[in-house]
Amino acid sequence: MTNHTAAQNNDIPTEELITVISQVMDIHDTTVGWERYALRVRGRLSIESERAYEQLEREMLAFGFTPLFRLEGDEHVVLVTPGVVQPKASNPVVNIVLFVATLLSVLYAGSMQGGAAGEMPFAEPADFSVWSVARMLWTGWPFAASLLGILLAHELGHYFAARWHGAPVTLPYFIPLPTGFLGTMGAVIRMKAPIRNRRALLDIGVAGPLAGLAVALPVVIVGLELSEMSVLPTGGFLLEGNSILYLLAKFLVHGEFLPRPASYGGMPALLYWVVFFFTGQPAPFGGVDVLIHPIALAGWAGLLVTGLNLIPAGQLDGGHVFYVLIGRAVRKWQPLIIGGLLLLGLAWRGWWFWAVLIYMFGRQHPQLLDEITPLDPGRRAVALATLFLFFLVIAPIPLQIY
Repeated sequence: MTNHTAAQNNDIPTEELITVISQVMDIHDTTVGWERYALRVRGRLSIESERAYEQLEREMLAFGFTPLFRLEGDEHVVLVTPGVVQPKASNPVVNIVLFVATLLSVLYAGSMQGGAAGEMPFAEPADFSVWSVARMLWTGWPFAASLLGILLAHELGHYFAARWHGAPVTLPYFIPLPTGFLGTMGAVIRMKAPIRNRRALLDIGVAGPLAGLAVALPVVIVGLELSEMSVLPTGGFLLEGNSILYLLAKFLVHGEFLPRPASYGGMPALLYWVVFFFTGQPAPFGGVDVLIHPIALAGWAGLLVTGLNLIPAGQLDGGHVFYVLIGRAVRKWQPLIIGGLLLLGLAWRGWWFWAVLIYMFGRQHPQLLDEITPLDPGRRAVALATLFLFFLVIAPIPLQIY
């Protein structure tokens, strides 16, 4: 039985909309003009929710309305909102300009790390010209090609997954950072319309990290093959942090866990590695590590970016994965995640910055058009595996100065 609990609005084709909804739902009651919506209809969907949404979206488009699927306890709810999202056209010139600026910035960062030849540019202070600058930048191409390849794979993973689901999305926006030792703060894409359901959000969310990781791992292996072993000095050096995956990659290429300390200081080897992994101490003075090649550094940075993106909070990729798994219950986990970052910040202060970002911007999650359709078993397994991947690629101490 349909119960109209508000007066009909002559501007809304209420009966027609209810007729359309009744094709996919056994209706219990309707409310016209409920809150900011044109119509609320409660009941139980009579066909599979994903097909039901596709059908309603298609038929309501002719009326100029958009359906939203929500859950109220065990009841299915269709909220009908006036209007249809019309994505604005993007300006690819902005993407191109930012990419060129980032390319130059990353080439410069690569040249400062020794480029391909392992030598610093500008041997003579007076050797400064357009040609010399171009030669200097060119020495950074192995690092730039490797890092930008990883970042581009990451963002195109998001882009093509979004397009596969019919979601309008911008091209990647690269972010240059001329003063940084990597030359970039990464890249982002922007969704231009709400995402359909949990399945689409998961596919779009995991496609980026998985695509980036698929490029980063070979880059790390090749870079470590090109990296020479070296004795660490007794101070005054910067050491890149280990993730589990990076530690295993070093073992695969060089046959030992690095940096190998000069002495375990009387500690069992396993205990030493657990303490060093999470604190960066004791300092490995006089130990042995790779003299990291620019390509290996780019691969390491790719792993780090993947790990940071997989933090299970807020608008990060990991936050999207966590959200599709447990829904709005993610809010209960946010204090624990922030607390964990604050604790890690005792060893590396950069985590405090991330804790503040997540506290300020991590409370919002993408509003889905369809919140009824659940994850299928295959995608649930992918989501769980992606959260586990976070623990493999995150470096508790990304950088340490000794």
